[in-house]
Formats: sequence, structure tokens, C-alpha cells
Amino acid sequence: MADLLIDEVIIVELKACDNLVKAHYAQTLNYLKATNIEIGLLLNFGEKPEIKRLIFTNNRKN
Repeated sequence: MADLLIDEVIIVELKACDNLVKAHYAQTLNYLKATNIEIGLLLNFGEKPEIKRLIFTNNRKN
């Protein structure tokens, strides 16, 4: 389950780790694929904060 859902338009996944890894991106992307939401934010509050925006448009979902 995603950490935050903003106005049913943006999924936000929060992390607190040294570095984001492929599994973090995959988790957020899977949330986008499983919903009608197209925009995801992956936020890392580790030693060096990171913000990554992921987009998966509805026309790609089957």
C-alpha cells in the first residue's frame, strides 16, 4: 500500500535509506500500474534527500 495518496491524483512513496534502489522504483511503478493514477513521487529522506517523479500513463495500462 502506498504511503500517501494526494487528491486521488498522485501516489507518494516515502523512504528513509542511504540510496534508492531499483526495488523502490519498481514498487512505486507497480502502484501506478495497479491504479488509474498516472503520477508517482518517490521521496527519500536519507542522508542525501532525493525526489524522483515517475509517470505511467493510463493509455499504457492494459
